[in-house]
Amino acid sequence: NNEVWLSNHRQSEKCFNDHILAYSNVHKGPLWVCEHLTDDRINFNKMVNRSQSKFLPDSTVSPMFRCYNSDFLGSGFDRGHLAAAANHRHSQLAMDDTFYLSNICPQIGKGLNRSKWNELEKRARALARKHRSAYVVTGPLYLPSVVGNEKFVRYKLIGENNVAVPTHFFKVIVAKTEKGAFVLESYVMPNEEIRDDIPISSYLVPKSAIEKGAGFMIFDYIADSQYCKINGLSNPAFIK
Repeated sequence: NNEVWLSNHRQSEKCFNDHILAYSNVHKGPLWVCEHLTDDRINFNKMVNRSQSKFLPDSTVSPMFRCYNSDFLGSGFDRGHLAAAANHRHSQLAMDDTFYLSNICPQIGKGLNRSKWNELEKRARALARKHRSAYVVTGPLYLPSVVGNEKFVRYKLIGENNVAVPTHFFKVIVAKTEKGAFVLESYVMPNEEIRDDIPISSYLVPKSAIEKGAGFMIFDYIADSQYCKINGLSNPAFIK
């Protein structure tokens, strides 16, 4: 039951075979995407062919708020998956679902979507394999920049339908150990080219910083004392 992991956006949820998401009619893209990764779901099925999956508009979104492939054409941005296609290689239908544009944000290609963001997706799968299960929440952020003594939220719009380009992206991963404790890793990456020599661990941030920027709580049903590790460090508040 994915309801326990997120709050405040149930009214705009869309359920697919392997993931759920909340869609923003304003930004023409997802607010968040939630996945439950298990060994069965992330293991490769040789009958699944990514080249058969096509980017498609989501017909469940009102035409007034829908985005289209033409919005990305010539924009300089990749169509970046939030629920990663490689997380859902066990069936063609599950992979196809990740190609609906309701799961897509404009994302810098070189140095992010095809590099560091891909590394982060692999990290989520590694945690799922290690602990046999992991929940992953991914989404865009529109964070303020400081100009002089003032703060502004500025982001680009692309295409005829004014698809918003996030300033940053977040990913929160929670895995449950065999002893019933939880491991948490939470990341924020800027929507820009990132050098190859910068480790993804440089983008670890407190989960509360993501919640503040995104405007909703994530995994708030898990008490802090239930996490044995947070962002790679032992949690002194952990209660065995």
